[in-house]
Amino acid sequence: MENHAFDRLFGRHADAATPFLHLPDGSHITHQAFLHRAERFAHVLSGLGLQPGDRVAVQVPKCADALALYAATLQAGLVFLPLNTAYTAPEIGYFLADSGAALFVADPDRAELAEVAGEARAMFETLGPEATGTLPPLAALAPEHFETVARGPGDLAAILYTSGTTGRSKGAMLTGANLTSNAETLMEAWRFTADDVLLHALPIFHTHGLFVATNTTLVAGGSMILLPKFDVEEVLAGLPMATAMMGVPTFYTRLLAEERLTRDLVAHMRLFISGSAPLLAETHRAFTERTGHEILERYGMTELNMATSNPYEGERRPGTVGPPLPGVEAKVCNEAGEELPRGEIGMVEVRGPNVFAGYWGMPDKTAEEKRENGFFITGDLGQMSEDGYLTIVGRGKDLIISGGYNIYPREVEEMLDEAPGVTESAVIGIPHPDLGEVPFAVLAAPGEVETDALAASLEGRLARFKQPRGWAVVEALPRNTMGKVQKAELRARYKDSFQS
Repeated sequence: MENHAFDRLFGRHADAATPFLHLPDGSHITHQAFLHRAERFAHVLSGLGLQPGDRVAVQVPKCADALALYAATLQAGLVFLPLNTAYTAPEIGYFLADSGAALFVADPDRAELAEVAGEARAMFETLGPEATGTLPPLAALAPEHFETVARGPGDLAAILYTSGTTGRSKGAMLTGANLTSNAETLMEAWRFTADDVLLHALPIFHTHGLFVATNTTLVAGGSMILLPKFDVEEVLAGLPMATAMMGVPTFYTRLLAEERLTRDLVAHMRLFISGSAPLLAETHRAFTERTGHEILERYGMTELNMATSNPYEGERRPGTVGPPLPGVEAKVCNEAGEELPRGEIGMVEVRGPNVFAGYWGMPDKTAEEKRENGFFITGDLGQMSEDGYLTIVGRGKDLIISGGYNIYPREVEEMLDEAPGVTESAVIGIPHPDLGEVPFAVLAAPGEVETDALAASLEGRLARFKQPRGWAVVEALPRNTMGKVQKAELRARYKDSFQS
């Protein structure tokens, strides 16, 4: 029996001496050398006593060894659980406890998280760039060949925590088949080959950077320019060596602000892809006018990987996310799940081999959002054109997407509601020229509230990207006849807060 995810993503390159990772210092790592590194890590994980199916939670800086740890986790038959590097200790504590993680691997600079791991009864190790941390010395002593643990296509390969509108974050369970089917579909849809060099400036703790960018490159046998983060200077320097780039809309707005982004600079580029947040049609048009390249926008989420995409060949329609990918069904429905006529707005539902297995430890929540016929209710409102292009027109949920990161308003509101003088709060997404949208807090209070002090109190308790970028204090929040806070009214009221 094969290890479905590992063999199809990593194992196929065991003997390939071609480059896989191009590093910031100018060096590169071949596919073969990378696999040997991963196998050493797999020995370490096995040596810690981890058993197939155990969860390995990881919050480490983006580096080659972080990807090797991902490969090692799959090879050892374990479940990979990447965590946003901005998460605070209390947030991490929840993820470790909820997932029952057997091991937590952290940044060497955050040794204080050992206490959090201990409280969750998880082992604690560290890993950082340039072979720092406790794991690399152990890997250096391990053999470079590891007997791959058998895992089937339906076995759990990863858990990614995603925001919702009620309750705490949910762990989306992704099987080996979820990961491989989507990567193989995207490779064909986007024409990736072994000759491609992907400029990788995305984080590797969520679907976009880890499963879309990395897995698609792996399946194709291509290579990646691995940048620690998005930096305009580094991206401009890397573009002449790349053939493709994946990014969030913020990447493209920041590049457009640079005069050095010219047609000559990207003349050899094959493809620019955008996702994780809506790309403004005006950004699409401005990029095409400047560079001659039409950005390919696609649609997906943690529970789906990718579901739709504008075509590689054919019309890439600004403001839309294209037709469903091959093998994937997407439809716009009413509340009963009945498909609506083309052109009408309703809830987007998706079915296919890309759709997740369910939420970790939440069978009721899974049943709520995943129908018996296999369709997943995305929570996004959409409109399907007569010729099958999907447009996302809004979210049925109040999820905020800022710079590609999901923010669950209720989590922020619970902290604000505890503040002295605050009766209640509403956190909404407000348009932002750089980040797409940012969280904005509206506080109901009978008197004055020191918002600067309140903002300072969130430091260390809440990831920076979740903290409100703007504040308003009102006597009372607007409500409808059922007593529900009218967030749409608040969004309309404060929508121009960050417009120049």
